[in-house]
Amino acid sequence: MKKDPGFSLMQPMGTDAEYHRLPDNVLHDLGLDAFFGEISTDAKERRFITNVISQVTDDPKVAAYRQQIFGDILRLPELRNTMMELFDKIQFMQDFSTMHKTSDEELGLWHLFHRLDELNDYIKTVETMRECLSDDRIRSEGLTALRDYITELYEDACFADMKKDIAALKLKASDVQSVTLGINVNERFEAVSIGLVSVNKKQFRKSGIVSNFADAIASKDKLRDTADWDGDMHYQLIDREEKRGVLDYMKNEAGALAVQTSFATNARVKSTIANAIADGAAASATSYLDTVVNKMLSSLVKKLRDTLTVYANVAIVNVSALVSEFIYYIRCAEFIGGLMEKGCVFSEAQPITEGGTSMEAKGFYNLKLAMNMENIGDIVVNDLAFDEKHTVYILTGANRGGKTTITQALGQLFVLAQGGLFVPAESFRYIPCDCIYTHFPADEDKTMDLGRLGEECVRFKELFTQSTSKSLLLLNETFSTTSFEEGYYIARDSVKALLAKGVRTIYNTHMHKLGEDAEELSRDGAGAASLIMRTEEGKRSFKVALSQPEGSSYAKDIAEKYGVTFDMLIGGSV
Repeated sequence: MKKDPGFSLMQPMGTDAEYHRLPDNVLHDLGLDAFFGEISTDAKERRFITNVISQVTDDPKVAAYRQQIFGDILRLPELRNTMMELFDKIQFMQDFSTMHKTSDEELGLWHLFHRLDELNDYIKTVETMRECLSDDRIRSEGLTALRDYITELYEDACFADMKKDIAALKLKASDVQSVTLGINVNERFEAVSIGLVSVNKKQFRKSGIVSNFADAIASKDKLRDTADWDGDMHYQLIDREEKRGVLDYMKNEAGALAVQTSFATNARVKSTIANAIADGAAASATSYLDTVVNKMLSSLVKKLRDTLTVYANVAIVNVSALVSEFIYYIRCAEFIGGLMEKGCVFSEAQPITEGGTSMEAKGFYNLKLAMNMENIGDIVVNDLAFDEKHTVYILTGANRGGKTTITQALGQLFVLAQGGLFVPAESFRYIPCDCIYTHFPADEDKTMDLGRLGEECVRFKELFTQSTSKSLLLLNETFSTTSFEEGYYIARDSVKALLAKGVRTIYNTHMHKLGEDAEELSRDGAGAASLIMRTEEGKRSFKVALSQPEGSSYAKDIAEKYGVTFDMLIGGSV
């Protein structure tokens, strides 16, 4: 699966990396369930983080790009805090935005002013983010590119100019106290149209409608030659309980807001005039006001909404697409930073493109184990490398000696490193995997049809077919559910096939003879090696070493566990 190129905090611009999704069981087999459970209390965040970790690519540029970003975010807690505050604001704006309004006719004057408030908030969000990313301590390619990206969008959209315009509009909007309407009449004194005359900074003062009307028409001197308003703020409030339309009221009750001989307008104002009869004579006065204002402001409303969309795309659409990616790094940084404060060692992995050594890990340990340990100082660390002589490790050792723990730990290194995170190790150099496969014991209900051995064989063949020389394969007690002879026969051929394909593998098993035959199974360009969990004076050290299997250690452990050694049996019968 190829990810669409474009700006992202997950991969560099222009990268055409191919991604593979880890099989569903891998993260569970590697003990990373606990990691995801602790990293965030938000289910949506956990799903996104899990999805990022599950998508792997062997492109080292992607791992390096992510790791640089993670390093910046881990080192700068104030950056994390500021960004999270911005994300909360963005989420609030998304949840309560009026952007879903699409019809000009639905947008009133007050709604328009509210939209301006939103736009102002969007601009402030972008400005704060740009300032936050201008920190001189930021060194990663991804965050510096994001800063330049946001700056370019900000400048191209003329945010600074728009900010001034909004400030001016908001200042005027706060002064609006009343709206003056003009009504055109015919020779029979019937209202034929209504339009907006002015928006005023003062409220009208209530006065007698009869006296105002009489004054307006009693003398020819009172009839004006123009439609210009003289600024008189007296008016008579139309009865709020009146159910009839305003025109009916005017016709039958002689109620008027303004009477003029003509309504001289320019082209812009003419387009705002609403035909009162056609547009609903039964509507209330408020509806008329809203209709007229919307008629007048229709082009302005549309223009502002289009402009708002452009700006919101920068602050909300483009930036919000990166919010989840930011949160991925922030949550991981908070979690890993917390473990580091407790004394856990994490290091910046070093992805490489080629070389005789495809992995070199020093001082690494199991993350899940560290999360559950009260005393971090008790953690046992190990070293291991994959190269041409050590392509497949046959890992043997005493029961409960740490074989599964170290197998998980190795897989965790690759998963976390390719996710761009610091890894639980003193150092880690590696060629990234194209995918990671695990073959751990299956649940009982998955083996009902084929039986355990049959299920193991089918599953192993699927993993082998999918794997390549760039893959990592982790086998845990594979083919151990049958007799030693049958299991050994299948395991031996499987190891030979893995060596032929050059798949990096750790095969932890109790079949010690398989480890003894490791050198014999080796071939040019790919070697098998016996790896053991050492015991020191009969005690488990949880340290690995290149050595021949210790032989009967497993059988001895089992015998002692269930009390069937000679001494225990004889001692118990006496």
